[in-house]
Amino acid sequence: MPQVTLTVNGKTSTVDVEGRTLLVELLREKLRLTGTHVGCDTSQCGACVVHVDGESVKACTILALQANGSQVTTIEGLAKPDGTLHPMQEAFREYHALQCGFCTPGMVMSAIDLVEKHPDGMSEKEIREGLEGNLCRCTGYHNIVKAIAAAQEVMHGRAQALAPAAE
Repeated sequence: MPQVTLTVNGKTSTVDVEGRTLLVELLREKLRLTGTHVGCDTSQCGACVVHVDGESVKACTILALQANGSQVTTIEGLAKPDGTLHPMQEAFREYHALQCGFCTPGMVMSAIDLVEKHPDGMSEKEIREGLEGNLCRCTGYHNIVKAIAAAQEVMHGRAQALAPAAE
């Protein structure tokens, strides 16, 4: 059985996998990182988004073997060791950008990558278009877009902290 060695959230692991094992399966079943969700099995929903070598990737679309030697960050790897949330996580909390929470890990991971790729900021329309590969069946996206808009200011150093969400 082939082995995969990858660094997930700063910790290097070597795991035996079948050749057909998807990265999402390795994360959830072998490494017990269950924050990465499987929502559709067809790469449509984005619930399984993680960062592989700094790029957002739907973990259901990549074989574990393809990630061999890669740096992977999952939702569990975003908060600092002292529990301080990543600015995007904090924005999702502050702006109530979730309901059931199933899509939230993938949405947060996609949003971080989206913001990092747009250092000059994005309009509401651009944020909505950038989330095209992530489905949320609960929120209607309004608060998700507000959270990303607020987090982008903190992530790019244009704000020290998040402004409280308006009621």
